[in-house]
Amino acid sequence: QENERDYGQETIEILLQVMENQRDDLVVILAGYKDRMEQFFKSNPGIRSRIAHHVDFPDYGEDELLAIGELMLAQQHYELSIEGKEALGQYIARRRQQPEFANARSIRNALDRARLRQANRLFAKGGQVSRKELMTLEPEDFFTSRVFQTPMTR
Repeated sequence: QENERDYGQETIEILLQVMENQRDDLVVILAGYKDRMEQFFKSNPGIRSRIAHHVDFPDYGEDELLAIGELMLAQQHYELSIEGKEALGQYIARRRQQPEFANARSIRNALDRARLRQANRLFAKGGQVSRKELMTLEPEDFFTSRVFQTPMTR
């Protein structure tokens, strides 16, 4: 983008110059989502030829994301009920199709929101809450997400 406050192109030109002048002593790692990196490389024709190695890390699969989610929860002493696990799996399948999906970061954010919904659910219930209830996410903690308010596109 070009405007007087955008220093991106100037930064790229300086980076290219440093990469050229110090090519024997310098390692530069550029990381980003594939489509955005492609746009970055197109923004300056000389940059692609100066980057010797391109490594593409594919997105996690649904099973991997579910396992990551369970690990994140376990680290915080939470767990999923059997139905909660199924709900998280459905959440992941839907969320992956939507814009701005960010792999494990999206799962972490979803779990943060699910824990908030769980807290609201338990508070609204009133009365005593068991340790098990405090530690367990249920399907309703996921199904009330806006992810389930949009139709699937696959």
